[in-house]
Amino acid sequence: KLLKQIRELRPKTQVIMISGHGTIEIAVKAMKMGAYDFIEKPFESERLLILVKRAIENSKLLFENMELRARAEISDDLIGTCTPVENLRRNINRVAPTGSRVLISGPAGVGKEVVARLIHKSSKRKEGPFIAVNCARLLPEKFSQIFFGDNESIISGVFDQSDGGTLFLDEVSDIPYETQGRLIRLLQEQKFERQNASGIVEVDVRVIAASSKNLSIEVSEGRFREELYYRLSVVPIKVPSLSERREDIPLFVDYFMKLGSHQTNLPSRKLAEDALAALQNYPWPGNVRQLRNIIDWLLIMAPGDSGELIRSDMLPADIVGDVPMILSLRRSDEILKLPLREARELFEREYLLSQVRKYGGNISKTAESIAMDRSALHRKLKVLGITRDIRVTNENDDGILLDDDNINPANNTYDN
Repeated sequence: KLLKQIRELRPKTQVIMISGHGTIEIAVKAMKMGAYDFIEKPFESERLLILVKRAIENSKLLFENMELRARAEISDDLIGTCTPVENLRRNINRVAPTGSRVLISGPAGVGKEVVARLIHKSSKRKEGPFIAVNCARLLPEKFSQIFFGDNESIISGVFDQSDGGTLFLDEVSDIPYETQGRLIRLLQEQKFERQNASGIVEVDVRVIAASSKNLSIEVSEGRFREELYYRLSVVPIKVPSLSERREDIPLFVDYFMKLGSHQTNLPSRKLAEDALAALQNYPWPGNVRQLRNIIDWLLIMAPGDSGELIRSDMLPADIVGDVPMILSLRRSDEILKLPLREARELFEREYLLSQVRKYGGNISKTAESIAMDRSALHRKLKVLGITRDIRVTNENDDGILLDDDNINPANNTYDN
């Protein structure tokens, strides 16, 4: 009964059964239920020590296999070459060796765990464990037990498991208010009293937290402890959304195609230019995670054989329905009904809107791509009213700057 409970609560825990009333039948049953080994009393202490050592080694192997599987799902590196991603890389390289706590922000699906893993990989703790906990998926009554463990149930918490390594707390805003208080003390003292026990447990853990919510607002509205916020946010890092790095979408498509092909044993496919342009113009509310789902869907559901390009009309309807008219052949009849001048203006507007979005609003890169003088492109965008519909930027020696023409006078903010 005890073995069954342990296996249900902590299926990866190694268990050695010891009994003075053991039989072959009981031993076989215990092994089938997941015991690492079964020994009878009396026994030599040296034998038990050898078994414990082997069980620990086996546990490490299981952990390494889990890590390998996780890395197969999550890229070991940041994908992309755009300016926001290069800035993010520099921030990671600066903070990783310091050991400071990091708070990663950004909307859901942008790859905050990828950033956390890269920080761990480049830190002095890279040989230690990396434990990831999604706080949004835990039951409120289980937080304390999962974080700090419980001696009565022979459970070690994630802080024990992360000792000497890194603990990644995703969606940290979902931690119950009461548990936040214990977490503050742990971060301050690096030790805690285990639940239902009188002993003090000391740990050496680097905590990296992440949230898709604005924690400053959570603090002001009384849902998140201010002291915990400042302890976690020693170094804040923001991960850009996919809509801020549209020019990297072809790189993501290539990576997810290869990954999906490997996992499904289906041949990889290539996307035609119109399909890539459609993806680059879509707003991506679900960010990188949504893009991966779309690529997996295309790999399985797109018509044609592996040698045929995937065109824009093969994309899901919700993707195609949200892109400029020029990328949808199904709407070409609307253009044909217009006078030549209006059709030309509509075409120019849709074409340039698509190109500007493709390069994240960067005028220099757009002008270079379409072989047009940058000043002339600026004037054309202003005439067509595109600066009112999209954030337009210029690139100079200082990086990316917003165009003053794009300021919305109603609220002094930039249209996006």
